[in-house]
Amino acid sequence: MWKISFCMVFLSMCLGGCGSLLPKKNIDSTSFKSFEDARAAIEAIVPMQSNRLSIEQNGLNFKDYPNAVQLTHADVVRRFLPSTIIKREDLDPGILQCLESRDACRGVELSVSRINKKRLGNVFADLLNFYRRTHTTGWRFHAVVLFVNDVAVYRSWSGQAVVDQTEESSNPLGPLQNLASGD
Repeated sequence: MWKISFCMVFLSMCLGGCGSLLPKKNIDSTSFKSFEDARAAIEAIVPMQSNRLSIEQNGLNFKDYPNAVQLTHADVVRRFLPSTIIKREDLDPGILQCLESRDACRGVELSVSRINKKRLGNVFADLLNFYRRTHTTGWRFHAVVLFVNDVAVYRSWSGQAVVDQTEESSNPLGPLQNLASGD
């Protein structure tokens, strides 16, 4: 009787999908609740007016913030030095001021995200590598803030406010697919 029960449970799992058994992955590299919160925090920085202390008082301490890269003058030069296509006069005045300030110039590059990956479908088809479907949602945010003597002279942001993508892979040979393709 237990063999029949086991076979019934196994068969129902194969046919039913058991999506709850599939792996999930959450990547959370920020304390910002949303893309809009991150954007608002960076836009609250007023070039030529905001200083590090006022920025920290508003809750954004770049020294302790996860995934904040501290930029030296040399890093700023590499990122913003005019090329043959972009002339010096095309640069933002804050970037020029930072470049001219040499060692007084510092910057912060912030790359944060909140990404959720969830595998969907039949657990056995997924685990045996016959068919996998992964749904990725969330957001990514990137910002650069330049300082001269602890006064913010430049800020910019970019990112992806909505990440929503589905990846599907199908392998007719399942676990033998990699052997057949030579990978």
